[in-house]
Amino acid sequence: MADSDSPPTPPLLLPDAIHRAIRPGAAVLRLETTRSREGLLDGAWWPRTRDIGTELPTLIRVLTGHLGPITRVGVDASAWNGVPTRLVVDGQVVHLDSDPVGDDTVLVTRGHNDLFAFLVVPPDTTADAAREAMARAVRADNITQAAQLLVATTPEPGDGAADPAG
Repeated sequence: MADSDSPPTPPLLLPDAIHRAIRPGAAVLRLETTRSREGLLDGAWWPRTRDIGTELPTLIRVLTGHLGPITRVGVDASAWNGVPTRLVVDGQVVHLDSDPVGDDTVLVTRGHNDLFAFLVVPPDTTADAAREAMARAVRADNITQAAQLLVATTPEPGDGAADPAG
C-alpha cells in the first residue's frame, strides 16, 4: 500500500455537531467492557462545579443506564469540596473512596471488580480545551495519563482562550 493509500489519521477533536453538545456536566464515553481495553481511559467527564454531591449523581445515573448498577466510585479528594463516604442515587448506595492523589480521574466500579477510568475535566476549563481533552481521552489508542492530557490541552495564559460556558 502506498503512503497516499493509507487511511487518514483520526482527528483529535470531536465532530462539529458534538462540539455544541459538550458543555460542563457532559460525559463523553468510550465504554469497552471486554478485557482487551487498550486505552488508559474509558471516558471523560466535565462537571459544572466541585460539589461532588451535586455532580456525581448525574454521572452515576448516565453510567447505570449503560453499565448497570455502579457500586463504588474512587475520586481525587483534593479536586472536590467535601467528599462523603457514600451517596444514595435512585435508591442505590454508591460507596465513595477518596484519596488526595491528584490524578484528574474518577474510577467507577460496576459489580465487584469491573473498573472504568474517566478523565475529569476541571469545571473552569475553557470549552475548547475541555472538548479537546475529552476527545483525546476517549480515543481507543490513548496512552496519555489524565493529568498530562489536561496540561497538553490547556492554553497558556494570554492565548485568548474561549469562555468556559462555550
